[in-house]
Amino acid sequence: MLTVVAFVVALAILIAVHEYGHYRVAVACGVKVLRFSIGFGKPLLRWQKKGADTEFVIGAIPLGGYVRMLDEREAPVAAEERHLAFNTQPLRSRAAIVAAGPLANLLLAIVLYACVNWMGVREPAAIVGAPPPASLLAQAGVQGGEKVVAMALDGEEQQPVRSLEDLRWFVAQAALNGKDVVLGIVPGMGAGVAPRAGGAQREYRLPLSRLDAADADAKLLEKIGLTHPWTEAVLGDLEPGSAAEKSQLRKGDEVLAIDGVAVGDGGQLRSMIRASGKDQVPALQDWLVLRDGAQIHVPVQLVQSEDGGARIGRLGAYIGAPVAMVNVRYGPWEGFAKGVQKTWEVSALTIKMMGKMVIGQASLQNISGPLTIAEYAGKSAQIGLTQYIAFLALISVSLGVLNLLPLPVLDGGHLMYYLWEAITGKPPTAQWLERLQKGGVAVLLLMMCIAFFNDLSRLLG
Repeated sequence: MLTVVAFVVALAILIAVHEYGHYRVAVACGVKVLRFSIGFGKPLLRWQKKGADTEFVIGAIPLGGYVRMLDEREAPVAAEERHLAFNTQPLRSRAAIVAAGPLANLLLAIVLYACVNWMGVREPAAIVGAPPPASLLAQAGVQGGEKVVAMALDGEEQQPVRSLEDLRWFVAQAALNGKDVVLGIVPGMGAGVAPRAGGAQREYRLPLSRLDAADADAKLLEKIGLTHPWTEAVLGDLEPGSAAEKSQLRKGDEVLAIDGVAVGDGGQLRSMIRASGKDQVPALQDWLVLRDGAQIHVPVQLVQSEDGGARIGRLGAYIGAPVAMVNVRYGPWEGFAKGVQKTWEVSALTIKMMGKMVIGQASLQNISGPLTIAEYAGKSAQIGLTQYIAFLALISVSLGVLNLLPLPVLDGGHLMYYLWEAITGKPPTAQWLERLQKGGVAVLLLMMCIAFFNDLSRLLG
């Protein structure tokens, strides 16, 4: 139920802001607005102030909205009202009205990101988990448990790292732009132990330009080595009758090694346990654990289980201590400036990824539809208000950028017509408008089909 409510509220806010942008600028330009609608189809609710021109409507299908203006191309207009029609306005006014919707979404994103920055959000500390063996961090010598305190593009000034999410965002952008980064890292004290306070900082250079950064997802972060936050490889509660209980493991045991392979943290331990399920019969493993200050060897026999059609190993115990968290919060001006910066960066990343998908350098699986958006709306709402606001900001950016694409059925398509008119001195012919409109509808339907297929694949996979 929360997922549905969070999704509907998100749509209502984003659509209302987008259409209000069109409406507000249209009124400011002297255009008569006949209807302001959130949603399509049969009106569920409508109202109109006495003496006002505009009817406000909430439609039955909440997947969009529209602002209907007086326009000679849609219906006859009385001579005395012709100056109020959209099509009779100067080119600059028409362009401003069309661009106002997407720009309103981008302005909303700035405000929402600023609110998140002002409110503060709890995020994992920038202590890296044990990286995958083939990752760039592992190749640089990072074992897990080190704290990243500074980051910079190669050759540029360093900036502080506030959290693991801050680090991931910075590094992912650098990888997608093909730029190397330099990280300032405080060494840890070895596997399973938190970093030393005030330890000597060392610099690690990550050659991100060598990566095939086609997908801005977990695969990219796995190649880099930023898969999970660091947490101790300690066992929590054991399930009755589980492999952990049968093997005489105990709550509080810290796992140091499995069959002689060092365990860097809880995330690596979970991965090693899951990977053991690939064997036809899980082998008896030699676990080196730290118990009551002493290192002891414990023979462990894992069991196999099904997970999404794959065979995995199971221990039957909670793994990992709570992740170290930090509160990331900014002051009034810095929070607003960071909101502007984040909106710009997300917009640029969205455009870059769209471009890569068009030329085949990025997977079309990056396109998400309403089912995935609804899922993330519910998840973010469950986590807390700040996470939900951050989710709204991200979708608002996506909506703003998408509507600025030069597709005839979108706002960007109309701006493309106006650019042609500004260059040639006359609008496109009716024949060309019809052809472009059909082409735009075809492209949009294709994108919707891909998004729906991706949603189903994620839900069923």
